[in-house]
Amino acid sequence: MNGRGKSDGSVVPAKPPNNTGRPVAEVVEGRGPAEGNAASKTRAGHRAGQDASSALDRVRRRAMEDEEARFSALLHHVDLDRLRAAYRALNPRAATGTDGVTWVTYGQDLESNLQRLLGRVHRGGYRAKPARRAWIPKSDGRQRPLGIAALEDKILQRAVVEVLNGIYEADFLGFSYGFRPRRSAHDALDALAVGIYDRKVNWVLDADIRDFFSSLDHGWLMRFCEHRVTDRRVLRLIQKWLRAGVVENGAWSATEGGTAQGASASPLLANVYLHYVFDLWAHQWRRRHADGEVIIVRYADDYIVGFQHQRDAQRFLADLRGRLAQFGLELAAEKTRLIEFGRFAAHNRRSRGQAKPETFDFLGFKHICSKTRNGRFMLKRITIGARMQAKLRETKDELRRRRHHSIPDQGRWLGSVVRGHMAYYAVPGNADAIIAFHDQVTRHWHKSLKKRSQRHNLPWTRMRRIAERWLPPVQRMHPFPNARFYANTQGRSPVR
Repeated sequence: MNGRGKSDGSVVPAKPPNNTGRPVAEVVEGRGPAEGNAASKTRAGHRAGQDASSALDRVRRRAMEDEEARFSALLHHVDLDRLRAAYRALNPRAATGTDGVTWVTYGQDLESNLQRLLGRVHRGGYRAKPARRAWIPKSDGRQRPLGIAALEDKILQRAVVEVLNGIYEADFLGFSYGFRPRRSAHDALDALAVGIYDRKVNWVLDADIRDFFSSLDHGWLMRFCEHRVTDRRVLRLIQKWLRAGVVENGAWSATEGGTAQGASASPLLANVYLHYVFDLWAHQWRRRHADGEVIIVRYADDYIVGFQHQRDAQRFLADLRGRLAQFGLELAAEKTRLIEFGRFAAHNRRSRGQAKPETFDFLGFKHICSKTRNGRFMLKRITIGARMQAKLRETKDELRRRRHHSIPDQGRWLGSVVRGHMAYYAVPGNADAIIAFHDQVTRHWHKSLKKRSQRHNLPWTRMRRIAERWLPPVQRMHPFPNARFYANTQGRSPVR
């Protein structure tokens, strides 16, 4: 990014960064110095090419080589093969939308169904169906709204997102990790850990955008999309998805803003919105205004910003509020904190007679300033307690429903639960929480089996043998953050 963001998403020339040499924090974001982007003045008229099988690769190359290119012919990349691949990538057991069509039912006459869908799309006869509103519980006791799209809408959205990814993956910055190809939550966690270890981080901004997915402004989103995409047919498809509305308890309501969480297109559209509203601005801010080092890690609408100096952190927070307000967004005051955190935080606070450094949560883990056995600084990451308790309650309730299933059936299911939990949370330093989860699952299973009959007695010696037979042993599933991060980024950029 070589310019200063304006309120309409465009840029004007910027002064050189305050810090000489290599821009700070790029080493922990998996890419070299950030290049230009499509927010600048663009040239219209570049066409994607004619051969659909190879033209998408040309789109990717063109997007990487020319940051000002705009793409006016993209819909022909949405062909039968891409729709078929999108269908097969869907979860066959996913909930149905307002159409009531299941994955299995649609697949019984797949080729004819896809041919008809493709015909409607290319002749302009496609109409998006409203999403079905559902609610899922959050770990804090609240509920998150989901929009479950109709099956054909899911298929088409996945196909179009694949095409658009060819353009936007060339634009998105290194510290953006959420819902991007070949990037995961653990990549974001690794980048954050490496940043805290390797850079001069003394303060952390833990901020939250209030109701981001329901507050996203449709007008701004379409303007941002038009920085790179001028194919009116693709833009109309996006507008149809945004305006389709939702159905809840049989009643339809319009969607004047936001994008439905759960829709296949929502993650990309959210990334596009935050790319122009937050990423470009934040990267530019640290180059032009920060006196010290600044690291940024964003995963969808969750982000952490680390600072060397408190004054930089305070100014960034004030400027961020103003920036978000320009685009109809605001920070959730109750979830936004600036805390002293890093390798020197405990010593500095102790010298001032203050308590231990505060902690912050990110992507399911509580981050803590800790020490190794020899007294060196260690970033400790443990499972957020509310997350683990919510999973245990869910497991306990499901065990109650499966109480009269055979022990092998229960064991296979519980084994998959424990393996799935460890696959995400079994990171270095989190062994105690993983052991606690394993033990609690075993205890819930023991109580469930004992309740199958009042005359049934299941001693712990036998229960331990059952658990050893069916539940995987506790083990670390992830390497240390710096090992994986440098292995993933050495010699190449996962973005470019």
